[in-house]
Amino acid sequence: MSDKLRQYEGKDIVIEYDAKRCIHVAQCVHGLPAVFEKDRRPWVDADGAEADQVAEVVTRCPTGALHFVRKDGGADEPVPDDNIATLEADGPIYVKGGIDIVDGEGALKLRDVRVAFCRCGASRNKPFCDGSHKETGFTA
Repeated sequence: MSDKLRQYEGKDIVIEYDAKRCIHVAQCVHGLPAVFEKDRRPWVDADGAEADQVAEVVTRCPTGALHFVRKDGGADEPVPDDNIATLEADGPIYVKGGIDIVDGEGALKLRDVRVAFCRCGASRNKPFCDGSHKETGFTA
C-alpha cells in the first residue's frame, strides 16, 4: 500500500517496514534494541535476535508499520477473534483484529491485524495516523 515499504531479510525471518505508517511509538526500539536501532543504518538487523523474539516484538507495533514473514516455519501473527479499538490519549485510534479497509466502491485496499487510524483530522496519510496530532496540539 505504501511506496515506502522496506524489507530487512534475516536467516529465519524477514521484517517488513512501512515508513508511511510509522508514528514512532518505539515499541520496537525499546522492545528489542539489538534488532531495532534508530541511529544505525540500516536501522533493522533481522538477525539481531532469535526469530521468535523478533516476531513477538513486531506484533507490539500498534500502527501496523512493522510485520514479519517467517522463513523458518515459525508461526504467523495470530489474528485476534475479536477486534479491539483503543483510543490513545490525544492521539490515534489503535485497532487490532481482522481489519479490512475498503474504498468507496467496496474494493479492498488493505487487510491487516494492526492499524492506527487518525482521529485529529490532520493526517496527510488518511485514514492512517501520521503523527500530525502532535503538530496540531490535538487533545481528546
